[in-house]
Amino acid sequence: MDEPRVCGTVESVVFRNEETGYTVLSVRPVAERVGDSRRLTVVAKCATVWPGEEIEAEGRWVEDARWGRQFRAERLTCVAPTSAEGIKRFLSSGMIRGIGPKLAEAIVNRFGTDTVRILDTRPDRLREVPKVGAKKCAEIRHSWTEQRQSHETMIYLQSQGIGAGQAARIWRRYGPDAIAVVKRNPYRLAEDVRGIGFLSADRIALSMGVAPDSELRAEAGLLHCLRTAAEDGGHVYLRQSELLLSANETLGIPVERLADALNADAQRQVVVVEEDRVYLAHHFADEVAIAGRVAALLRTKPAFRPIQAENAVDWAQRKMGLTLAPAQWQALRMAVSEKVSVITGGPGVGKTTIIRALCEIFSARKLRLALAAPTGRAAKRMAESTHFPAATLHRLLRYQPQTGTFAHDLTNRLQGDVFVVDECSMLDAALTRKFLDALPDTAILVLVGDSDQLPSVGPGNVLGDLIASGVIPSARLTTIFRQDTSGYIVRNAHRVNRGEPFELPPPGRDSDFYFMEATDPEKIQTILLRMVTARIPAKFALDPAHDVQVLTPMRRGDLGTDRLNALLQARMNPTGPALQRGATLFRPHDRVMQVSNDYDKEVFNGDIGFVFSVDPGANALVVDYDGRHVAYRQEELDELVLAYACSIHKSQGSEYPAVVIVLHTQHFKLLRKNLLYTALTRGKKLVVVIGSSKSVWIALHAEADLRRQTTLANRLRLAVAKQP
Repeated sequence: MDEPRVCGTVESVVFRNEETGYTVLSVRPVAERVGDSRRLTVVAKCATVWPGEEIEAEGRWVEDARWGRQFRAERLTCVAPTSAEGIKRFLSSGMIRGIGPKLAEAIVNRFGTDTVRILDTRPDRLREVPKVGAKKCAEIRHSWTEQRQSHETMIYLQSQGIGAGQAARIWRRYGPDAIAVVKRNPYRLAEDVRGIGFLSADRIALSMGVAPDSELRAEAGLLHCLRTAAEDGGHVYLRQSELLLSANETLGIPVERLADALNADAQRQVVVVEEDRVYLAHHFADEVAIAGRVAALLRTKPAFRPIQAENAVDWAQRKMGLTLAPAQWQALRMAVSEKVSVITGGPGVGKTTIIRALCEIFSARKLRLALAAPTGRAAKRMAESTHFPAATLHRLLRYQPQTGTFAHDLTNRLQGDVFVVDECSMLDAALTRKFLDALPDTAILVLVGDSDQLPSVGPGNVLGDLIASGVIPSARLTTIFRQDTSGYIVRNAHRVNRGEPFELPPPGRDSDFYFMEATDPEKIQTILLRMVTARIPAKFALDPAHDVQVLTPMRRGDLGTDRLNALLQARMNPTGPALQRGATLFRPHDRVMQVSNDYDKEVFNGDIGFVFSVDPGANALVVDYDGRHVAYRQEELDELVLAYACSIHKSQGSEYPAVVIVLHTQHFKLLRKNLLYTALTRGKKLVVVIGSSKSVWIALHAEADLRRQTTLANRLRLAVAKQP
């Protein structure tokens, strides 16, 4: 028996989820009697559908308790409209740039049911329509061709099991070449298209007939394993045996065949094999370039006459009205007199004081001074504490969205005499290379950071490797100066760093640090909600939306960011217009975080803002990032997550008035000293830890088996040793 079928013209698109392709259509059936106003509701997952298009749908009728009788389409095919009325509605829908309702009517009045053929084969004839000149005709022709290609591409991609949101991103990336690219090498999707990982590309490839043991799949799988090691573990390379075994487990392809594929990847120069280490080519190039640029800086004298370091340090103390501790005095002297230097230490040890003193000394000499940090928040704090301008590294290097490059590079160096960079634990290898490429060889470079914090989100261990190389003068500050009346935040951060348990205030005493014992995840959730929304605002007069940040080690699970964000949003911002992506709703006033670098928008991984407005009709929203408004379309919402709670790693470089940290044994895979230390040092006025004593013990005593695999320290030693 044939499946029920519906044929008709789309009157309107009632609802559409761009991420999933779920669409509700109001359809006028074909066999409409004169005066019959019947309309059918058709529900389907499909490519983009426009009013006026004709559809053929196969599926079944259902009675929905809320929406009544609907046709649930299992298969839906769209064709260009054939009736004059359908064509007019189609052209009036806004899909063709340059055609509004009046012009659509004029075009259909001129060409009737032949309009679609004219647009496909003789678009120049549009000049026959009144008020359509050469420019308007060219605009319509270009938009019509683009729409037809886009529509065909979307239908093809979705026929391969690719979701509507992913298909839209593929079209934006490849345009008219999308189908050819996917057919030739579907694994390119994982490399080129945000939101499509290897596993999705692999599923598409296998569905298209790519053999499970093919060379194409083996080569792509090896690259996937290297990327996963970089993204999840921060590794710059994998040992060859480690890589082959990982790929074997992922793909089920014999190791011998994978070894052949590795040779092919090396011949294509997408990987570099050095001894028994395998690098993605750009990671290898980053390390080599960093080592070379540091060596060039070290061997080149400054462009200005030397500063008498001791005299300068003594002058800075008098100017600032303070007396530096011996370790601070030596660190400042080093930074003034060395070409490249590193200053590291935990919270409260005086790193900011040294940066302020450097600014005073170098500005007094009328030297060109630049302050920078990896993130906007870190740069803002740097400017506030020094009273000197500071910028993000991306802004300093002047990223060019049109070309995807930085204006300042090896061929167009930055202008300046002294560069001071804060929060250097956040520097990954790729950004460090870009920055060092742009530095003039004559510049003085001072790097400041906390080497005990978590390393960068991106691959590499730049700050740690610079210190470990032994070729760059370094100073480690340990004496704590910053103490308030309680001082438990700073004290406990340093205790954690030494592997010692928390020191807690006496019962009943006000403090800046609290530990609340709880082992049951549901109880932790209950305590957390009460703490964030009631107790902290009442006792400390802090705004829960802007001043309190929840931190947790992981994304998934009962105590991961996904679940905690849902609970916090439901309590703090439960109503209002919303846009949905997957299971997440975004409403005005929601705190959100950017989770990928978007150079066009100039927002970067880890930036936090607040949803300023939501327009469900336009499928768009606007986020306020410290007064700068940035627009997002529906298909771009995968760049955002709710940020009432965020991962400890994502909080790096940020400080908050109050931090609530969730710790549980279900986080055991990530529990380490540097994770807990980083979390504690995010809080300025208040830190509350909610969780089990056992999870704290695990973090303090777990073996440090998360060390990143890098070779930068050795490359630095070799590069400096080769200098004349």
